[in-house]
Amino acid sequence: MGALSRPEEVVALVKLRVAAGQIKRQIPPEEHWAFCYDMLQKVSRSFALVIQQLGPELRNAVCIFYLVLRALDTVEDDTSVANDVKLPILVDFYQHIYNPGWHFSCGTNHYKVLMDNFRLLSMAFLELGQGYQKAIEEITRRMGAGMAKFICQEVETVEDYNEYCHYVAGLVGYGLSRLFHAAGTEDLASDQLSNSMGLFLQKTNIIRDYLEDINEIPKCRMFWPREIWSKYADKLEDLKYKENSEKAVQCLNDMVTNALIHAEDCLQYMSALKDNTNFRFCAIPQIMAIGTCAICYNNVNVFRGVVKMRRGLTARIIDETKSMSDVYSAFYEFSSLIESKIDDNDPSSALTRKRVEAIKKTCKSSGLLKRRGYDLEKSQYRHMLIMLALLLVAIFLGVLYAK
Repeated sequence: MGALSRPEEVVALVKLRVAAGQIKRQIPPEEHWAFCYDMLQKVSRSFALVIQQLGPELRNAVCIFYLVLRALDTVEDDTSVANDVKLPILVDFYQHIYNPGWHFSCGTNHYKVLMDNFRLLSMAFLELGQGYQKAIEEITRRMGAGMAKFICQEVETVEDYNEYCHYVAGLVGYGLSRLFHAAGTEDLASDQLSNSMGLFLQKTNIIRDYLEDINEIPKCRMFWPREIWSKYADKLEDLKYKENSEKAVQCLNDMVTNALIHAEDCLQYMSALKDNTNFRFCAIPQIMAIGTCAICYNNVNVFRGVVKMRRGLTARIIDETKSMSDVYSAFYEFSSLIESKIDDNDPSSALTRKRVEAIKKTCKSSGLLKRRGYDLEKSQYRHMLIMLALLLVAIFLGVLYAK
């Protein structure tokens, strides 16, 4: 089926466009805050949408937290910066956020703009409450130290993989839990559950971005653990060659199976959230992650190009995710899609099936399942027809709002 046979996705896309326009009109007038919210939209449009739904005080704190960590990540990711220059910056980054006079130019495109205007980010950070500042400082310090450690060592074992993902994403989960608690909107979640929230997202991104990362110039940095990929290839880069497709897919399935171990913790974390805006903020990326796992599983195209969720389906998830019933339903359906693609001849098939069945059991036992009808088929219609449909609906809504 094409996108035009999915009217719920067309409507969701239009709603997303309208919401994005409203966010642009809500950007604060002060230069430093305007810069921060503008950058947030440029480095992550979907994240900007869910952040904007938070309460004003927490929204500012999460916006700054996200941008500080994006800046730190920009330093880590820039392979053109020599390690002897990069390491002390990563370790001391938590101190630089207090200094509007500090500057280090690196990165490309929007990330370079973020780094070149770091003083504006620092100014906004300094206006946050002390509780928020301390939480952001702590996580930035621990993340910078962890990044520095893995600049100097490869990801060899699954234990290394979990440790690296903890530093770059699990700590984000820690930080968000602390910010929610500082705002008085949530009880402080356990570190284990907070860590899993970050690890599930990070591992999904690492899996999806294989080809982009392996082809990075001037040199690649990869985080697939040798303990996994060495079972299928002599060199990690060999997986991208067509003659190794069968082994590449087996390795991919092993990686997805590893990521799925965090799903049940994520469901437990989200089920404990009290504030609906916090819930949506956390739930939407997690549903996107399980959906991306379903797309990537047993899919050789991960080694051929960009593999990601349809824009219409993304918009629908953002629009429809309002309760744990929606989360359980999405996790159940996407897990079922993974299950439907399991090949019993795959070396990881038994473990994959076990983990998928555990996720489905948790979702089903909630008693909250409902039919969502999510599917991952690509549109067979040309983009021009889709854009025409969107334009017509947008014109209709524009006339409606003008009355």
